[in-house]
Amino acid sequence: MQTIQLPEARRTGGMPLMEALAARRSSRDFIAGRDLDLQTLSNLLWAAWGINRTKGRTAPSSHNRQEISLYVFLKNGVYRYDPVAHALDQLFEEDMRAATGTQPFVGVAPVEIVLISDTTKITGKTPQGVIESTYADTGFICQNIYLFCASEGLATVARALIPKEELAARLGLPEGHIITLVQTVGYPAPRD
Repeated sequence: MQTIQLPEARRTGGMPLMEALAARRSSRDFIAGRDLDLQTLSNLLWAAWGINRTKGRTAPSSHNRQEISLYVFLKNGVYRYDPVAHALDQLFEEDMRAATGTQPFVGVAPVEIVLISDTTKITGKTPQGVIESTYADTGFICQNIYLFCASEGLATVARALIPKEELAARLGLPEGHIITLVQTVGYPAPRD
């Protein structure tokens, strides 16, 4: 298994916020076979859930529990994003993108980001409170991905239609870890 050290994320530039909000949309049409370059992937992951200050992230989390992990599915394997090292740690050496959903575009786009919550980090809440916290935190990260993609001219869609139990078993997720959403990212296919 390998670790991919990501280049330092570019923290300046991009589209102004109001323009990114105006351009933000879901897209399910991707160019097959066109991968994101390493710098774009680096910027994407930092924007989604990177470290932007001491003990802080680009997206909030309830009581700063930081219970969400990003599993990044690429054609050459499955990786877990390490925000401290700003690196991808390989977990599997196979292309498992198609296992993240059932829609026809799944596995076509170059990147599938699976958001996984370690609910054991959320203490002092009712079971309903745990669910509310983890899905709110997931939403913050997904919106960061949407805004980054709008700014960079990339296509993306957040998806809840996921074979969660099968995928969790395939990943070997421990008790208390739940798949919340998957976000597909790639280059938009030309429109007719």
